[in-house]
Amino acid sequence: MKVTIDDVAKMAGVSKTTVSRILNGNYSQATEETKERVLKIIRDLNYRPNPMARGLKQMRTNIIGIVLSNLSNPFWSRVLEGVEDTCRLSGYSLMVCNSNEDSEREAGLIEGLQMRQVDGIIVNPTVNNKELYTEIVQKKYPLLVINRRISDLDVDDVVVDNMQGARLAVEHFIQMGRRRPVCFVYEPEGISTWQERILGFQEAMRDNGLEVTEQSVIRVENAAGRAKKSALDFFRQEPDADAIFSTNNMMTLEILEGLKELGIEVPGRIALIGYDETVWAKHLNPPLTTIEQPAYEMGRIAAKNLIQRIGSKTVRKPKHVVLKPNLIARSSSGNHSSS
Repeated sequence: MKVTIDDVAKMAGVSKTTVSRILNGNYSQATEETKERVLKIIRDLNYRPNPMARGLKQMRTNIIGIVLSNLSNPFWSRVLEGVEDTCRLSGYSLMVCNSNEDSEREAGLIEGLQMRQVDGIIVNPTVNNKELYTEIVQKKYPLLVINRRISDLDVDDVVVDNMQGARLAVEHFIQMGRRRPVCFVYEPEGISTWQERILGFQEAMRDNGLEVTEQSVIRVENAAGRAKKSALDFFRQEPDADAIFSTNNMMTLEILEGLKELGIEVPGRIALIGYDETVWAKHLNPPLTTIEQPAYEMGRIAAKNLIQRIGSKTVRKPKHVVLKPNLIARSSSGNHSSS
């Protein structure tokens, strides 16, 4: 027997209007307890709103588009789980696109999603389409920026405190007796996540009395194999560095390849911390210490806030959400005896 909105409302002890509002991400007129009770009943009953009927009634497609910068990065798998789970609970479908860090391709994808009349878009932005983002916001089209910030544009966003993530790495190195860490980061300039990790790294170094030089930050071309080459070039010069902070999980694997090729032991000679927790991090040899980003939560909140924006009948100020990272300590960052 098909479950209806009447069944959900009756079981939750609320009106159909309340259930409908919650499904549309409009929580302003419901208490937290009511919202959670209704969402739990929707899950328990496996209730699925009829997207065609809802769309005709509300002049919507009940589809959200998401444009990501690099789907080969496993970080985005967890983000997408959070987005998709939240969309499904609210009766939305999800259309996933990959810009592959190509600004021209990104602009075409965004315009294509708008032509398909998706109700809103989540984007992990590249660096060269600020005019397009500004135009979208000015037209009051529902847009949410995820993971990266767009400077000087007041728009809904969900990001992680990248400066704090870098600080966690530096302070952990110091606890492990490492005093000469270097930071590997991808180009191009202008991507907020990488800029913030550099700034956080340098600030934490100075705050702890460590020297910051031109050699403290190694900038790497964002292309396959370049991180390994940069690691090989850097360590063939026999620098006095004793630790590496890798700001990207795909970069970390290439750095490990380079260190292995040179016969440099981790963590004996070089301690290593990578950004982003992945399913394979604990299975590496040695197991990798990571800065964990709350990826699922990032996706969940992004979808929830965009759906609220879509369902809002009044103009409201953008929501800015900053999530906290966490350090997961494993063998790759060493210990006092290995310094």
